[in-house]
Amino acid sequence: MNQKIIIAIDGYSSSGKSTLAKAISKKLKYKYIDSGAIYRSVALFAIQKKIFDSDLWNIRNFIPLLKEINLKFKWNKKHNRTDIFLNEENIQYKIRSEQVTNKVSLIAQIPEIREKLTLMQRNIGKNKGIVIDGRDIGSHVFPKSELKIFIKGSIEIRSYRRYKDLKKRGEKISYEEVKNNLIHRDMMDISRNIYPLKKSIDSIEIDNTFLSIEKQLNFIYQLINKKNNHIII
Repeated sequence: MNQKIIIAIDGYSSSGKSTLAKAISKKLKYKYIDSGAIYRSVALFAIQKKIFDSDLWNIRNFIPLLKEINLKFKWNKKHNRTDIFLNEENIQYKIRSEQVTNKVSLIAQIPEIREKLTLMQRNIGKNKGIVIDGRDIGSHVFPKSELKIFIKGSIEIRSYRRYKDLKKRGEKISYEEVKNNLIHRDMMDISRNIYPLKKSIDSIEIDNTFLSIEKQLNFIYQLINKKNNHIII
């Protein structure tokens, strides 16, 4: 009988982590967890509560509101994907707006929020059999995960991917704005005091600037078979 494992994929914003994670989960029939979507959901909740309306918003006033958040992942048969629900509302598309993108790094720096969401993720993965992507999955959330991947790519390629995605959704934004936002996001992720974005010592790094998704997947499938003889792809 095959023993299920945890596959942790960390990396920079718009580096293609979720694309890889979804493809791997589909191949292995594992549950896919987008940790970034969880943080984006909290950022959306904060926006809905208008806590960013003042430059002097008080984090302590927001923390008590966290108990009002109820997040669930549900399989969408029609679109063959996992959707995330905030208090019973499907927010799959809302959390991808540039407004949420611009605020999520602020939310991710709050220790109380990271603690709450880390526990949530660990609870989801307690039975293993998951592929999860984010910023600190391998280094903090699941430090004992059996396979850790760290994805990076040039700022130009990542910006272009993000720009195309936003334009497809009808957002009015320039490539330069997207690039500047990503540079700012990288700085926030790398420099935050609480579990910053960093490559774990036992993570396998992939620079996908010039790698197709097919080549990345083939490489990762080889790693899975090599590191885990009980999993056959």
